[in-house]
Amino acid sequence: MRIGIDLGGTKIEGIALDDNGQSLIRQRVATPSGDYLATLNAVVELVHAIESSVKQSGSIGIGTPGSLSPVSGLLRNSNSTCMNGKPVKQDLEKKLARDIRITNDANCFALSEAIDGAAKGADVVFGVIIGTGTGAGVVVNGHVLDGPNAIAGEWGHNPLPWPEADELPGPECYCGKQGCLETFLSGPGLTHDYQQVTGNKLSAVEIVELANNAQHEAEKCLSRYEDRLARGLAHVINILDPDVIVLGGGLSNVQRLYKNVPELLTRYVFSDIVSTRLVAPEYGDSSGVRGAAWLW
Repeated sequence: MRIGIDLGGTKIEGIALDDNGQSLIRQRVATPSGDYLATLNAVVELVHAIESSVKQSGSIGIGTPGSLSPVSGLLRNSNSTCMNGKPVKQDLEKKLARDIRITNDANCFALSEAIDGAAKGADVVFGVIIGTGTGAGVVVNGHVLDGPNAIAGEWGHNPLPWPEADELPGPECYCGKQGCLETFLSGPGLTHDYQQVTGNKLSAVEIVELANNAQHEAEKCLSRYEDRLARGLAHVINILDPDVIVLGGGLSNVQRLYKNVPELLTRYVFSDIVSTRLVAPEYGDSSGVRGAAWLW
């Protein structure tokens, strides 16, 4: 049995999978706010509750925002700031009395979709998160690609390719730079773009709904978004040339992306053909926790 834990800022979700990838049980609890030790204890209690319910023990994989530093082993770049600079893996292994595997939540998303999801059977998969933030993971032949710096797939903190004059220098990003893909392609990035043009602050969901109803400025905003997404993905295709790109996060629910973005890719990819498939996720919000289980 494989246990996966999705350790998020607001909730901690756990799942147990059998050898065929079938869910045996799925539970979630609230993440203790700003309390490192309470968060670790919540993970441990969730694992024990899962094992008690199915009456067997399992391997444990954990997906979380941020990544483990290959130098110190401490968690970094997590939006759950109480976790940053802490030996999360070591502390959980002590509490659970077994080895665990831990990686970035975008890696877990990509792994889930590559193993038995929308990209099943593909050799190279690029899994993109476009939601509150923007990130990605790379899976090659069924294995997460971490890289020597443990940042493979940190797509959201690269600059927007081929920027127009009115896109420079770009919005400020929390990472300290300007014009990162995340500032354009996240949900808040879409909100910011619409507000810059119209003066009205709407959520990404509201903007998409207006565009679906042919509201002019919303339609133009979403068209700009699609072109920026195409530019960002074209860079990935030029470097990695993946078989499949899977979109995840809230904006992956915008169905027009799967028609319009592939048509735009041909403008930017350095090839006479673009065979990379752009697909919606099979498991949606469940991909992160499933991918954590598949780390073993």
